[in-house]
Amino acid sequence: MAGKNGYLDILKDLKKGQYAPLYLFHGEESYFIDELAHYIEHHALSESDQAFNQMIVYGRDVDATTLRDMASRVPMMAPRQVIIVREAQDMKTFTDLEAYIQRPVPTTVLVLCHKHKKIDGRSKMAKALLQQGVVFESKQLYDNQVPGWITDWCRHQGYPISPEAVALLTEYLGNQLGTLINEINKIILNLEPGKQIEPGHIQDAIGISRDYNVFELQKALGFRQVNEVYRILHFMSQDQKANPAIVIISSLASYFLKLYQINKMKGASDKDMMLATGVNVPMFFQDYKQAAPRFKTPQLERIFGLLHEFDLRSKGVQNRSQDSAALIKELIHQILHA
Repeated sequence: MAGKNGYLDILKDLKKGQYAPLYLFHGEESYFIDELAHYIEHHALSESDQAFNQMIVYGRDVDATTLRDMASRVPMMAPRQVIIVREAQDMKTFTDLEAYIQRPVPTTVLVLCHKHKKIDGRSKMAKALLQQGVVFESKQLYDNQVPGWITDWCRHQGYPISPEAVALLTEYLGNQLGTLINEINKIILNLEPGKQIEPGHIQDAIGISRDYNVFELQKALGFRQVNEVYRILHFMSQDQKANPAIVIISSLASYFLKLYQINKMKGASDKDMMLATGVNVPMFFQDYKQAAPRFKTPQLERIFGLLHEFDLRSKGVQNRSQDSAALIKELIHQILHA
């Protein structure tokens, strides 16, 4: 996120009251896009000026001509007007904004929030945006970058977090920063300022059983403890709301990918393997390291195929109307026989 137009650089300029006439926030990671747009929404104008000079629209509801007309309007008794386009990727005439972008109105702050994918940097529109405004690509963090980011974020909020708690969060919720931050904020609400976030706080907030959860399930799978696998599955199936199929499948995909990476790095140091896998708790890493040799590469490749198939089925693609518990039970059975 570094560079002239990095997230922190842009936020620093905004906090100084330095606003450009154009902003394009685009890319796969929604969290940074939302945070920058949120800051502009609440700070670019005073509350009294917002009523007549701030508009928030959605890409699906606006076209380029309408947006150009809005942006060309003169502010009413204010230094600027602000227009924020949420979900700009849904604009069917997005590229038709090029003419306005080449000659933006200096008293308008137009913010384009283009989520889930980046725009083509080679296009005329992208080049015009770079010349006339501020462009920020919000890249999704790699899995091994997320734990460090979460640790830093919590520290800046005044709440240290233990490595075990970070590992639990990232294993269970993945690398979607918005989801992770939302869960951490729930925890912070019930903590005294400065208190360290521990695994117990995570388990209580997310509703993870301490004995019957996806982490215990993947550990039992990794060590081929078949009876334990089905015992855990039985108890998890009693609370499908706390154990949705999509979360279980995502966690298992992350788990087996780590085993695959460890096998591919045979002979490397533990430090290098921990860095590559993003597992920064030695105790947890040893569980992965001991499980990895039990799975050969062809087995893991078959398992990845199964996880992809069942991920689609959990989302309704070619699914035979199974409930979540039945779907996961079938997946686990096939993984054990991969």
